[in-house]
Amino acid sequence: MTALTVNGEERASRSGPMTPLLDVLREEFFLTGAKAVCREGFCGACTVHLDGEPVASCLVPLGAAAGREVRTVEALAAGGLSRLQQAMEDHDAVQCGMCFPGMLMTLTDFLRHTPAPTRAEVKAALAGNICRCTGYERIVDAALDAARSA
Repeated sequence: MTALTVNGEERASRSGPMTPLLDVLREEFFLTGAKAVCREGFCGACTVHLDGEPVASCLVPLGAAAGREVRTVEALAAGGLSRLQQAMEDHDAVQCGMCFPGMLMTLTDFLRHTPAPTRAEVKAALAGNICRCTGYERIVDAALDAARSA
């Protein structure tokens, strides 16, 4: 058994220590916000926070998450939409939803460390997140709006 904290709740997994964290979250804990897309760490769709830092959960073996805090996109809306989520909705930035959870996790961390970003900084922060259907302009607009409303 591997113990870890997921979205503030103590959890234990029966999966092997080399099982990707992404698979444990989705298949064992039924937290399907992080998406299994490239499974090579290129697309960002599986981004979660591990001890507060964004990581590609497809590349993190469960054993490396033992005893650590995992936060998934499901935790962002605890108590209502986050400022960033609300801005995304206001800017109609969501399309198919495949990449979106990873973008939210990446931008949540980015805005925590960069409270007054420029447009170029937001675009650079999204470099590891690939959107196949929208382009990024509305997403960048929403992130800048969320930063301004803080």
